[in-house]
Amino acid sequence: MQAKLPIKHWSHSSLMAFLRNPLAWHKRYVEEVYDTPSGPASVVGRAAHTALQHYYGGIDKDGATALGLEYLRGVSDFEINFGKAKTKKAQRQKRESMEREYLQAIGFYLARPPRYKVLGVETKATVEVEGLPLPIKAVSDLVVQSKVDPRGVDIVDHKFVAAFSPYKADKALFVLQAIFNYYTVKKTFNKPVRRFIIHECKISRNADGSAQMRRHIIDFRPFREEFIIFNRLVRDATEALANMKVFLPNPSDMFEGENSFDIYRINLPREEYDAHFRPEE
Repeated sequence: MQAKLPIKHWSHSSLMAFLRNPLAWHKRYVEEVYDTPSGPASVVGRAAHTALQHYYGGIDKDGATALGLEYLRGVSDFEINFGKAKTKKAQRQKRESMEREYLQAIGFYLARPPRYKVLGVETKATVEVEGLPLPIKAVSDLVVQSKVDPRGVDIVDHKFVAAFSPYKADKALFVLQAIFNYYTVKKTFNKPVRRFIIHECKISRNADGSAQMRRHIIDFRPFREEFIIFNRLVRDATEALANMKVFLPNPSDMFEGENSFDIYRINLPREEYDAHFRPEE
């Protein structure tokens, strides 16, 4: 099967993109075209991740914050989807707003940053898993000494969000991401992986003065069915990919629907277009 597959591995983001919008997935993960602009919130989140990467790598709060801001300012205008901000003035104001949001969000996090014995920062790995037709790849924000299992490690993930996720750590998207990271960290560090810890930081200030941080914990100990479902999903997605001859757009995709439909329209053969298009007389 691997011989006729257009990819060498699955990642969490790749699998989710394939399930959501196969044509947009093909453009990004097969053709490796990365020209779809990111929303302002996504850029702010990446800047905050950059700051935390440096902070947990040993740089002080001010230095880490400055490096995140440097990253944000280095993102070109054409890489950002400004939405309704069409004029240069409106886009400049939006960028100023993004900087304020970034400084506020990273300030919320670094006011009382979670403390860990850090073993790895931005740990990337691609590993083979028994029973899966393709290797899987993941990037772990932090790999830390587990506070509940002295022999094991925990994985820490940071999310900067407009609104908190519901109080339900076992929601499907979290679980899928957690298992991708579980396999890669287990094989990289050769230690038991106990938990996947998600720190959500709300970018906007809560009007009621409540906490800006929320934590979700996924404990891998009771997992059995979750691993079975994960492995089955990856196998089924791989088989579907191997048998897929045409990549169809998903216009209802809130992130890339319009973009994928444009790609589909561009790839329409000229002879088919001419055969069906009849100008009004």
